[in-house]
Amino acid sequence: MATKTRAAGDKINGTEAIETAIKSGSEAFKTGFDKAVKNYDQFLGYGKDTVEAYMKAANAAGKGVETLHNELYAYSKQSVEDSISATKALMGSKSVHEALELQTDFAKSAFDNYVSQVTKFGEIVSATAKETFEPLQGRIQAWVEVVQSSRPA
Repeated sequence: MATKTRAAGDKINGTEAIETAIKSGSEAFKTGFDKAVKNYDQFLGYGKDTVEAYMKAANAAGKGVETLHNELYAYSKQSVEDSISATKALMGSKSVHEALELQTDFAKSAFDNYVSQVTKFGEIVSATAKETFEPLQGRIQAWVEVVQSSRPA
C-alpha cells in the first residue's frame, strides 16, 4: 500500500512539474510577445521620425535651392543691366582713352561683383547643406538605440 501511495505522490509531483513548466512557458511567451510588440512600436516610431526628418530635410533643401535661384537670377539681371549701361557709356565716349577708362572701370566692377556673388552663393550652398542635413544627423544614433534596445538581454 505504501508503494501505491508513493506512486500516486509521484504522479502529483509530475503533474505539478508539468503545470509549472506550462506556467513558466506561458510567462516566457507573454514576456517575449510583449517585448516584440514594444520593439515593433519602436521600429514604427523610428520609421515615422525618419520620414519626418527626411521631409524637413527636403523642405530645407527646396528653400535653399529657391534662395540660390533667386540670387542667381538677380545677379544675372543686374549683370546684364550693368553691361548694357557700360556699353551705352562706351558708345558715347569721346576718345579712345575715355573708352579704355570706362572699359577698365566696368571690368573691375564686374569682377568685384562676380567675386562677391560667388562668395554669397557659396554661403547659401553651405547654409543650405547645413540646414538640410541637420534633421538627419540624429537618425543614425536613433537607429543604433532602436537596435540596441531590441537585442535580447
